[in-house]
Amino acid sequence: MINYHVVKSWSFEDVRYPYTARDSMLYALSVGMGSEPTNAGQLRYVYEKELHAVPTMATVMGAPGAWWRDPRIGANALKLVHGEQSLRIIRPLPAQGCLIAKNRVHSLSDKGEGRGAIGVVLRDLVDWETGVLVAQSRNVSFLRGDGGFSASSGVSDPLPEPLPAMPEGPPDLEMDIQSLPQSALIYRLTGDLNPLHADPDVAAAAGFSQPILHGLCTYGMACHAVLCTALSYDATRLRSISVRFTAPVYPGEEILFELWRADERTLRLRARVMARDVIVLDNGVVEID
Repeated sequence: MINYHVVKSWSFEDVRYPYTARDSMLYALSVGMGSEPTNAGQLRYVYEKELHAVPTMATVMGAPGAWWRDPRIGANALKLVHGEQSLRIIRPLPAQGCLIAKNRVHSLSDKGEGRGAIGVVLRDLVDWETGVLVAQSRNVSFLRGDGGFSASSGVSDPLPEPLPAMPEGPPDLEMDIQSLPQSALIYRLTGDLNPLHADPDVAAAAGFSQPILHGLCTYGMACHAVLCTALSYDATRLRSISVRFTAPVYPGEEILFELWRADERTLRLRARVMARDVIVLDNGVVEID
């Protein structure tokens, strides 16, 4: 059984994360930039001339690794899924440089026996040379096999505030992004080497017909869709993006990203695989300038 006190007191070492223009271009290609190779907006992220970084690349920087698998924690890591992801951009992400990632456990909430638990980890990314805060991320994990721990520990944090419900009516903006059969194999080169996304045997053991696409790859594609449809590929106007992961994507599937204008500075976001009529990202909130 998961140990609340061990999780809440978990100490992460700072992660130094140097990266190059090549890394920025690889990430951009992995989330669909360059699919229109003469599009000036997309070239901004995949060509070294006046190169920019896709803001959601911050989510692959300085991750704490598979710490949930540590036996001292007591979690059933095989039943852990990525539930939600949020990213706030404080300053434009440089196309190359070195950042320091500072991870910390924010909360561990018990949903009850048989209903799982929710763990929230926060990450600050600061510039290595200046110490200036660049971005903040929030990773929400759903530990499906760890509900009921508060019966023995006597403690549980309040559940995280859920993302708001989606608006009614048709979307104001839409964009299709075609993932590639090799999308997961490309994206994993940005840092997440989980064999679930590459090894057919591992995927089968997890109950999937083939390796699935990283949730954070779909999240990066959502950022691509926002940049294209609402921001004219100007990443400096993106302030934050939050989503809930609701279903996996298989490499090679086409994803429809739908956006609603809530107000001048807020968009709502949903993504679906039309061929299977499955919503894969939901309850999205995007803040822009």
